[in-house]
Amino acid sequence: MKMSRGYWTDKIASLDAEVSYCEIYRILFAFEFPWDMNQSLSFALYRTYAVPSIGGLLARTGELTDRTQKRYDDTALLLERVLRSGFDSGDGRTALRRINQMHHAFDISNDDFRYVLSTFVVVPRRWIDRFGWRQLSEAEVRASVLYYRDLGHHMGIRDIPDSYLGFEELLESYEADHFGRDEGALSVSEATLRLMTTFPPNHLLPASVSRRMALALMDDRLLDAFGYPHPTALERRLMETGLRLRGRVVGLLPPRRTARWVEGMSHVRSYPTGVATELLGVEAGVD
Repeated sequence: MKMSRGYWTDKIASLDAEVSYCEIYRILFAFEFPWDMNQSLSFALYRTYAVPSIGGLLARTGELTDRTQKRYDDTALLLERVLRSGFDSGDGRTALRRINQMHHAFDISNDDFRYVLSTFVVVPRRWIDRFGWRQLSEAEVRASVLYYRDLGHHMGIRDIPDSYLGFEELLESYEADHFGRDEGALSVSEATLRLMTTFPPNHLLPASVSRRMALALMDDRLLDAFGYPHPTALERRLMETGLRLRGRVVGLLPPRRTARWVEGMSHVRSYPTGVATELLGVEAGVD
């Protein structure tokens, strides 16, 4: 059966975001914008390192300096497993327990948790509106808000915003008040940038070029928090043009027929014998 380019867009439009937010977000993540979601969520997580209480903690634990690839994989795979399986499924509950166990081993404030959650809502919306093959609808933005509110509740996070504007205001105010220099956080940033240079297709370029490409996608507030020099106007323009061109090309392609999950992407390398058995300690039971 031939599928029109707007197949998944129409499917989402037929759903009620207040009720079917998990299904809508799943379609966005795995069918409509899999590459954009992966990139934007990676940058969302990276932003949090500029808060010294977050980046400094990660440096002290060695989670993102000594085991950068594994920590990156664990975060992406556990969050994806919850999305794929659902909050109430066996694998989903197991992934949530692992997420909570990992976080509860450390003294993390509710405010830091709320800020991290806000980046997962705001950064992908901004990225897709800027570089995606189309912009997100209000229903899709609402579904994202409700999905991460639900995730936050399962993680025991309190006082979660109930709207996109609330998440955006939280992100902006928290970064204005808390972004700052920290040597430990800088070491986490450097380890993450080194890892980014190894991801396909970045690995085909000199590491110094891949690094400058990543920095060209960062705003001045984030760069200043780490003490990085600002990219040139040409570097920013080249990255902006290239990503927008990519978005236009994707818009000309037929819709995805099969889900594209992080678990199958080549830059995820920590679990060659299976995510379910190694990371979750259970037999796989997802689609």
